[in-house]
Amino acid sequence: MSEDINKQYYSGPDGNSPFRGLGGLLRENIKNLTPYSSARDEYQGEASVFLDANENAFGSPLEQQYNRYPDPLQYNVKKRLSEIKGVPIRNIFLGNGSDEAIDILFRSFCNPGIDNVILVPPTYGMYQVSANINDIEARKVLLTEDFQLDMEGIAEAIDKNTKLIFICSPNNPTGNSINRDDVETLLANFNGIVVVDEAYINFSRQKTFIQELTEYANLVVLQTLSKAWGLAGLRVGMAFASEEIIEVMNKVKPPYNMNEASQQLALQALQNVDQVNAWIKETLTQRDQLVLNLKKFDFVVDIYPSDANFILVKTTDAKGIYNFLVEKGIIVRDRSKVELCEGSLRITVGTPDENEILINTLQNFK
Repeated sequence: MSEDINKQYYSGPDGNSPFRGLGGLLRENIKNLTPYSSARDEYQGEASVFLDANENAFGSPLEQQYNRYPDPLQYNVKKRLSEIKGVPIRNIFLGNGSDEAIDILFRSFCNPGIDNVILVPPTYGMYQVSANINDIEARKVLLTEDFQLDMEGIAEAIDKNTKLIFICSPNNPTGNSINRDDVETLLANFNGIVVVDEAYINFSRQKTFIQELTEYANLVVLQTLSKAWGLAGLRVGMAFASEEIIEVMNKVKPPYNMNEASQQLALQALQNVDQVNAWIKETLTQRDQLVLNLKKFDFVVDIYPSDANFILVKTTDAKGIYNFLVEKGIIVRDRSKVELCEGSLRITVGTPDENEILINTLQNFK
């Protein structure tokens, strides 16, 4: 890095000191926001008669009763997650998928038309979508050829209005983990919030950044129950951060952002850690076998190393292979138009039978 960039980057974007708390980051309207007070927020203790929330007192036309509003802060689910993750309940936010957490971070910390965030493509597309929805400039700093952070490029992109940096690790769509030392360098020297999206961390050899929450007050770690836990249909996303950041997110979220069915089913699923660990182990075995089988095809140019439950496969004819598979009822993700992923398909690791069907079908591609 040049001396000027080094000063700008390591001294924080305002030229003074690194992260100094949320005071200068929060939008003024969020600082002054009085959150909606739900019916369930306004009393403490036990109750047997609920006549406060205009619910249907007679029940639900279902076997399971859903006529009462859910716990707005999802205490029981957070308690179980706290036991699994080793993180205090006060440091956990639950949302309608991690997409809700991403959107809340934009709405809490970024002033529309003024502030900016840094994205490092190729990466998860919802960061850009949320930036567009919230009218926030997204400054793109491409990953390097080996899909790692361009630290000098990030330094040059930072200014006094840069509020968030999004890093997906393991990265989607490339599958690799981001160099841990680079992320820690950002955390230690950026006067803003670093969001580490760990949707695929259960499949990775790299340890989670949750363990660093006490070290970095500007760290937000995103995880999900959609991938390894197999609960994509329930939409349960998690954010782990300082108590101060979690308080802001709870202030901004809708009062009942996670429905009762999702809370109950997530809680049931979280009792089955051994089953999930067995699936993870099998997924990694199947991933290795899938890589070996795909390498036999002449149209496969490269298969990038993966720490996720998918692989990025560079081919001679991504569009042709994609269309061929669609005709056979097999859906993969065409990433050939994404920068640095030209000619590539992203293939999720399936069951042994699904992977076998894929390989047998590709044997007929010409």
